[in-house]
Amino acid sequence: MLTQTTTRVLEPSDLGAALAILESEPVANAFVTSRVQIAGLDPWRLGGEMWGWYADGRLRSLCYSGANLVPICATPEAVRAFADRARRAGRRCSSIVGPAEATAQLWRLLEPGWGPAREVRANQPLMVTEGPAADVTPDPLVRRIRKDEIDVLMPACVAMFTEEVGISPLAGDGGLLYQARVAELIGAGRSFARIEDGKVVFKAEIGAATSQACQIQGVWVAPEHRGRGLSETGMAAVLRYALADVAPVVSLYVNDYNTAARKAYTRVGFREVGAFMSVLF
Repeated sequence: MLTQTTTRVLEPSDLGAALAILESEPVANAFVTSRVQIAGLDPWRLGGEMWGWYADGRLRSLCYSGANLVPICATPEAVRAFADRARRAGRRCSSIVGPAEATAQLWRLLEPGWGPAREVRANQPLMVTEGPAADVTPDPLVRRIRKDEIDVLMPACVAMFTEEVGISPLAGDGGLLYQARVAELIGAGRSFARIEDGKVVFKAEIGAATSQACQIQGVWVAPEHRGRGLSETGMAAVLRYALADVAPVVSLYVNDYNTAARKAYTRVGFREVGAFMSVLF
């Protein structure tokens, strides 16, 4: 029985306790919860370690340490403990992302050793909806992408990723991991697009999904089609699929400086409920 404040790598036997924490905040934790529900806590299957912070013998906070470092329901004391562990392990992640307050504290503690970051996005509004706006008609041409259409979709995915993150997903391994992720979402029926003349005009994915909440990501409109309202009607279409087939609550987070996107999402029915923060390396 643990009687002191401590951290350790969680094991498969800790799954129930970890899920109880993850599911206590279903919207904010959707990304990690969806991975844990599928893969459990085995690091090889999960793609990283799950660190647990204990106080008085009880698991109180989590931190996912993989390609992303993600504080979860993390108290200030837990964040300090996670930062100590991360410093000892050395940076292995490509980003730190999570609820803004905990992520900001984590970055303040890690920046002296891990900085400088390539980019810090300190305020990314977290938006949710349980129903679409009545006055935005879903685009009837937005549909699920078939498995045999991955070659049509990939250029749009690469363009979106490069535009959003600032580097190409084809760097390093030539895009093998990124293409595998795109194929995974298509296979799960969570990739959507409007295609005209063999080219993607609008696209978006449901990237994380649990029975309680799902998260839309990768929203993109081809540059030559921007300004036509396709992001609104396209998002309304994806939102309709998400609410009908995936989860009762749909979320996304967006850069605070992207005022056009924030206005479009608000018109579709989303409202701001919090903020995320991302540190990109």
